[in-house]
Amino acid sequence: MAGTESLLKYAGISLILFLALLIPLLILRIQLKKGRFGFDSELLKKIRRKLTFPLVLLMALISITLPSRFFEFESYPRDEIEHLFSILLIVFVSWILIQTVALLKHGLLRRFDLNTSDNLKARRVYTQFKVLANIAVFLVLLVAISLILMTFEPIRQIGISLIASAGVAGIVIGFAAQKVLVTVLAGIQIAITQPIRIDDVVIVENEWGRIEEINLTYVVVRIWDQRRLVLPTTYFIETPFQNWTHTSAEILGTVFIYADYRLPVEEVRQELQRLLKDHPLWDGRVQNVQVTNATEKTVEIRLMVSAADSPTAWDLRVQMREKMLAFLQEKFPECLPRARIELYEKKA
Repeated sequence: MAGTESLLKYAGISLILFLALLIPLLILRIQLKKGRFGFDSELLKKIRRKLTFPLVLLMALISITLPSRFFEFESYPRDEIEHLFSILLIVFVSWILIQTVALLKHGLLRRFDLNTSDNLKARRVYTQFKVLANIAVFLVLLVAISLILMTFEPIRQIGISLIASAGVAGIVIGFAAQKVLVTVLAGIQIAITQPIRIDDVVIVENEWGRIEEINLTYVVVRIWDQRRLVLPTTYFIETPFQNWTHTSAEILGTVFIYADYRLPVEEVRQELQRLLKDHPLWDGRVQNVQVTNATEKTVEIRLMVSAADSPTAWDLRVQMREKMLAFLQEKFPECLPRARIELYEKKA
């Protein structure tokens, strides 16, 4: 009878404590739903979906754990149950922290749009917060796993013994983990110094592409033909590469024309001006025609044009090349590259 009475008191106190913790959460949900804190509907849905369930589980665990310390039950394996509750507490708190990091990242990044033409600031912020969020999640998981392992006394003693007596094993493990640590540190360095950002245009391994993902240990580059090139973060710290949008997306494009010596360059210059005038792909900054080389057969003429970004510059270049070739074929067909042969008679 006394045991049943203690159990009922324990259940009643646990229920009251659970309701006391749950009521503020319900009030907060109602206030969020009414828009009292200025959150938009999408963010509110994410908050309710990601945090409600782990918070309720944490409250239930606290409501069960705290009152149990003030009651004694027969055949109650207190040590085992408290050990289980400690592990669950670490799991739930880590779960909430990871979901909070995801919500903070979403709430901060939704203010920036990567699809705008001038997205340099957005790419900078996206890179920083995505990499830092990955680092935060990694640290939370690392601490959580370490704390859970430390709750097991045999594992803790084994760890202490290994550290004290197996120095060689520690050195081997250190060397094995060296590359992982270097890669992680490279990811942190990229987040801070930002040699690359999300959506940057880069030339890596002789391939043109855009930075699609920046993770803690690797970077995904989307190649122009929709392949994906996966590189370790250390690549962008240790290896020279081209970043076409590091400070600005504006870029110069070149077109090379090879023609006969008789081609009037001034006519080509005027034609380029005519083609670029009011052209939707030209940004109006640079247009230029120069003779950059002369060989025994042809002259090399470089057309230089400017555009707002590299994809636009590519389209502009191919259009200028096509139209300039059509211009030469129509106006100066005799100036196209040709091989000259001179015949002469041998005197008797």
